[in-house]
Amino acid sequence: MTDAPVDDIRQDPAIQKLLERMPAEVQQSFTEAQLSYLRVALGARQWGKHKLDVRGTLGLGSWRYYYVLVAGRNKRSEYRSHKTGLLVKAVFLSVLLILSSVLGLLVLYLLKSALGIDLFADFSLGIWGWFQSL
Repeated sequence: MTDAPVDDIRQDPAIQKLLERMPAEVQQSFTEAQLSYLRVALGARQWGKHKLDVRGTLGLGSWRYYYVLVAGRNKRSEYRSHKTGLLVKAVFLSVLLILSSVLGLLVLYLLKSALGIDLFADFSLGIWGWFQSL
């Protein structure tokens, strides 16, 4: 939050951006005190500058969706970023491990079938037949 004097509140960049989105008669209706309180309320939401900041909306029929992609240097507290990072890493590694295991088992099954090895008589998962039809 900037420490501009109350007389210069309309020169504050956050207030200017807010007022630009309003009709002129609404812009002029705010008192200096109201604008000061708006600046304090908006100050908690400002993210600052990011190296990558892509925002937009996407309309699909009567539905409208927004998307935001921001990236930059991590300025969050160490505890918060570490805790979130551990959770994301754990989920990513779990998914990677499961997908690798399934792919490995599939390759082993196809190799077994290609060599003509039957582990159970008169039983097939049908994967080998599907693979051959490709």
